[in-house]
Amino acid sequence: MKKGLLVIISGPSGVGKGTIRSFLMNEEALKLAYSISMTTRSPRQGEVDGRDYIFTSKAAFEQAIGRGELLEWAEFVGNYYGTPLSAVEDLRQQGKNVLLEIEVQGAMQVREKCPDAISIFIIPPNMEELEKRIRGRHSEAEEIVQQRLAKAAGEMKLIKDYKYVICNDDPQLAADMVALIIKRHMLKEMQES
Repeated sequence: MKKGLLVIISGPSGVGKGTIRSFLMNEEALKLAYSISMTTRSPRQGEVDGRDYIFTSKAAFEQAIGRGELLEWAEFVGNYYGTPLSAVEDLRQQGKNVLLEIEVQGAMQVREKCPDAISIFIIPPNMEELEKRIRGRHSEAEEIVQQRLAKAAGEMKLIKDYKYVICNDDPQLAADMVALIIKRHMLKEMQES
């Protein structure tokens, strides 16, 4: 069985990565498996442990870092976020294409460890729209909103490090574009085997 692809979707907080992911996961032809990230932050309203994130303590997360159990990890606004390595490798060995929805710092780590990863950066139509989306969540204090906006400005400078860049002006269209990229790489893999 051919090993599955590794697909990275990154972009600023609030750009709509989760919405795009939800469209992609409904397309069976993509053979996608979503890699659930681990985090030390508290769940937002409606988030479920084991479905949206693996919610864990700071101590447990730091132990996972020390044991080399994470494909990538980052710290942001006082919380850790990371991707469990064994889950990703198990899914890829099953022939599934693994979708990572991760921060730019983590994406850089993955690209270093897995140069064959398909890297896609999602951008907002403009920074005003991004701010509107972040504020629309009504889930964070003003200080955190400001930190996310400042971080987004820095992340936008890293577009050059990604193979593909997609503007999320329309989430369904953005998801369709990501799906085409994945299908193109699947076809290429089939032709090479």
